[in-house]
Amino acid sequence: MDIEKHIAVVKDFPKKGIIFKDISPIFLNPNAFSQLIDELAASVRDLGATKIFAAEARGFLFGAPLSIKLGLPLVPVRKKGKLPRETVEVSYGLEYGTDTLCVHCQDVQPQDKILIFDDILATGGTAKAMCSLAEKLGAEVAGCAFIMELSFLKGRERLNGVEVRSMLIE
Repeated sequence: MDIEKHIAVVKDFPKKGIIFKDISPIFLNPNAFSQLIDELAASVRDLGATKIFAAEARGFLFGAPLSIKLGLPLVPVRKKGKLPRETVEVSYGLEYGTDTLCVHCQDVQPQDKILIFDDILATGGTAKAMCSLAEKLGAEVAGCAFIMELSFLKGRERLNGVEVRSMLIE
């Protein structure tokens, strides 16, 4: 599938000088969206994951149908204060401060093999934090999957040798 034809390029967003790659137009084409999920599932099936971590918020939109396609439980990874039960959390640096991601402790077991999923791999901060969450709970990271990877930001390098699968690399 040609994912690029479903990506809108927005100049100067969220600030001047940034060229934002918006993948949300794929939701306007149910057939393309379905095909993307099929291809994404095929690309990660061999990793042997038992659960999927999906990052808030766009990761949820793709992670949910991916979990159904693979027949795997979905563990939502949320920002601090958004989950009602006991959580484990990891804070990580951003270019403009810090953020904290959390999962429910009961949703992950030590024998789990976690597929880390997000829509875009940029600097790797979010993906690295999700890997750390899985490891804090004693689970194994099976690999990381993304729809698009912005290779010039070198996010893959922050993932310390974890298997990375990206549908589109720019």
